[in-house]
Amino acid sequence: MTDRQELLQAFDSLLSPERFKDYGPNGLQVEGRAQVQRIVSGVTASRALIEAAIGRGADAIFVHHGLFWRGQDGRVTGWMKQRLALLLAHDINLFAYHLPLDAHPGLGNNAQLGLRLGLAASARFGEQDLGFLGGRSDGAVFADANALAAHVGEALARTVTCVPGGAGPIRRIAWCTGGAQSYFEPAIAAGAQAFLTGEISEPQAHYARECGVSFLACGHHATERYGAPAVASHIAQQFGLAHEFIDVDNPA
Repeated sequence: MTDRQELLQAFDSLLSPERFKDYGPNGLQVEGRAQVQRIVSGVTASRALIEAAIGRGADAIFVHHGLFWRGQDGRVTGWMKQRLALLLAHDINLFAYHLPLDAHPGLGNNAQLGLRLGLAASARFGEQDLGFLGGRSDGAVFADANALAAHVGEALARTVTCVPGGAGPIRRIAWCTGGAQSYFEPAIAAGAQAFLTGEISEPQAHYARECGVSFLACGHHATERYGAPAVASHIAQQFGLAHEFIDVDNPA
C-alpha cells in the first residue's frame, strides 16, 4: 500500500509531463482514496474500464486517454456524469498521461509497440520528438510494404490498412501510435520508407503514392495497448502494489 501523492510523484518523475504541450491535463484527474493498494491499467477511461476496475477492487486506474480534453464541453452530463459518478462513488483515483506516455523511451506506447513488432529506434522525429525511426532489431529487412503489413497484422491480431509507396525492400521504418497521421510528412522528411500509425485520413494515401513512402494504419487502440500496462506494472513493482491490465476491446 502507498500514499496517493507518492504514487503521483512516481508517475510524474517517470513520465515528465512538464516537458509536453498536451491536449489535456496529465497526472491525477480524479482524486480518490488516499491509500492505494491495487492499480488497474487500460487504454481509455471508459465506463466499461471503470466498471471492470470496480469489480477488481481497484484503488486507482491508470490510462492513456483520460476524461478531460482541451476545448471539450465542460458540463457534467451524459457519459461524463456516468463515468465520474462511478469513480467518485467508489473513491477511485484516476491517473491519465497522454503524450508523456507516448514518448517514454522504454515504457511508452511507441517504445512498447516497437518491441512488440521487433523494431528498434535509432532516432526521434516530429513535433515534440514523439515519432520513432529505425528498423528491425534483428537487422533483417521486409521484402515490401505488404510483407510489413502482414507482419504488423499478425503481431497486433488485426487487419492493417496499407497504402504501398515505393516498391522493394523496406529498411527504414517510422512509427507513432494512435492518431498520428499528421506525422507522415515529417517521417518522409526523416528518410522513412514506411510509416506506421493508428489511423489514416484522406490526404495520406496520396502522399504515400506520390512520395514513394508506404503508409500503414494499424488501429488507434491496437497501437496504444502497451504503454499503460508497462508503466503501471513498473510503478506497481516499485511500491509492491497489485496491478492488472484490462483491455476493453475497441475496433478503432
